[in-house]
Amino acid sequence: MEKYDVFPDTGFLPQEFPLERLPQAYYQPWEDLVNNLPALILAKKIRPLIDQMPKLDTSQLANEREYRRAYQVLGFLTHAYIWGVNEPRDTLPAQVAEPMLAVADHLRLPPLATYASLCLWNFKPIMKTGANLWDLDNLTTINTFTGSIDESWFYLVSIFFEMKGSFAIKAGMAAIEGTQQDNPAKVQTSLENLAESIDALGSVMMRMEEMCDPHVFYFRIRPYFAGWKNMGDAGLTKGGIFYEPESTPRAYAGGSNAQSSLIQLFDILLGVKHYSTGERPMPTSQEASSTEGPENAFMDEMKTYMPGKHQDFLQKVQQDAKIRDYVFAHKDSHPALVLSYDACLAMLKSFRDKHIQIVTRYIVLQAKSSAKMGSSMTLRSGLAKSKKSGAEAKGTGGTALLPFLKQCRDETGAPAAGDWGKRILSDGVMRLRFAKSNAINEE
Repeated sequence: MEKYDVFPDTGFLPQEFPLERLPQAYYQPWEDLVNNLPALILAKKIRPLIDQMPKLDTSQLANEREYRRAYQVLGFLTHAYIWGVNEPRDTLPAQVAEPMLAVADHLRLPPLATYASLCLWNFKPIMKTGANLWDLDNLTTINTFTGSIDESWFYLVSIFFEMKGSFAIKAGMAAIEGTQQDNPAKVQTSLENLAESIDALGSVMMRMEEMCDPHVFYFRIRPYFAGWKNMGDAGLTKGGIFYEPESTPRAYAGGSNAQSSLIQLFDILLGVKHYSTGERPMPTSQEASSTEGPENAFMDEMKTYMPGKHQDFLQKVQQDAKIRDYVFAHKDSHPALVLSYDACLAMLKSFRDKHIQIVTRYIVLQAKSSAKMGSSMTLRSGLAKSKKSGAEAKGTGGTALLPFLKQCRDETGAPAAGDWGKRILSDGVMRLRFAKSNAINEE
């Protein structure tokens, strides 16, 4: 896994802590701006200072850690420039655009802030010695847009989620190895470990509520995550933004947890397929999870927003993972194997229910309150805010949130292998159980 930058103890996070600052004095102009970003945004000085900044190239970046730090710094500066002051700008000056394009190309990432730059490469230990360096209580962020605890906590929960996901990755790889060795007992044990790990990740995600206020997140933090794809309603009316000196606009989706390689890895391991929203096909047999249909282009697109080596890892797992086929081939002789596989699906579906709960509280309900309150609830700067009142809540990637997430959840149960799994994973049963336990109305 290491050749794909995936590690046994940290998963998709780097094995060593990210650089907190580029060591070369040459890059001090970048670092000085990003390390004072909240104050510069507040004082509305970020744009003129970027306009006055010298144009630096990437020739002095010496290794991957430095490229990642440069990508992170330039991502924050890019979004601060576009969204940070009053009306958005549709042109990114060459001082940021040219090095951003070069660094992004090296890392095989799009040239804007992504989940990788906001989370995977944006943390450091508070105490640099001791046995619990990677505990959530010992981590803090390197950079933020707002300087708020809420923004730091939003990133940190995602970072800790990725670190805890390393257990699930190891279990999934062991399950694949078990199928290749034709070892049903190993597959069963590995799937049981995977189910327990996914369940634990749901608990990690729910810690978001501890120190990230939904109102602060929606109105003060989330606007900075927006990209420049389908953002005409927010003021980007030319189909994207111009990266100087280019004369054609580029459009990219904003930073999103859909860009987490870990979530898509679970779907690949378990054979879960996702389809275009509203076009979910119906199952035709017990042996096939669904008929052929148009697969979800958004999910595939989000893979291109992951670091290049992580994309390669998912592609390799896609080639190797035959877990569902193996379970079906042994369902009569090893019924416990079926139960362990269906338990993984149940835990993943429950995880997606919890995600819907978070999205409902942090985005959907906040959007509704904004529509009711009108201008009094509008951001001071109008950041990335749709000018249409009452518009359906969308993700930073431009997707309609709840229909997309609900369909992803419902599709998770489709590959169930056993009769019990099919019953317990049926849409109605899972929704009823979730609604009773959480008392959250999704509608």
